[in-house]
Amino acid sequence: MNQETAKLAALFEKLGAPDPEEWASSQAEEGINQLGRYLFLRQAWRRVVPDGDTAWIYREIEWSAQNRGKPCSGLGPALGRLLEKGVDPLDISDVVRIMQYHLLFDLCYLLGDPGDVEPEVQHMLWALVQIDESGEVLDTIDALHESVLETDPTGREMRPRSSDA
Repeated sequence: MNQETAKLAALFEKLGAPDPEEWASSQAEEGINQLGRYLFLRQAWRRVVPDGDTAWIYREIEWSAQNRGKPCSGLGPALGRLLEKGVDPLDISDVVRIMQYHLLFDLCYLLGDPGDVEPEVQHMLWALVQIDESGEVLDTIDALHESVLETDPTGREMRPRSSDA
């Protein structure tokens, strides 16, 4: 591994990437913007309910009670009804986390394939790009969906905890 790749691997390690040397080598050898890819997905995963976290449920119930009639305020009462029926808060959290993963994967896939759209708009495509401070495009980040599972912060790639397997 040359010095530049070693520095890049050290940065991947600092950012918390699994297999930092592999990410760095891929960027160096294949010319794929793996740093942009990893950083975007790391930040996206930070918006997904953390594995095993149930505190958000009670925060949502409280927020909804204080903000009746506002957008998304129906979540708290729905969560409250689930808890009243004896649903384990961890099960609620797992369902939400998995659905959030599905949305993240689908949005990343949509960046590479707009799907089944009308002929008049088939020419419209989207992309995730890395830009500099002045807004100039530096690089595209393609096939993002291919890395969503491998960047799951638990390292389990969305597989159940061993006690749930």
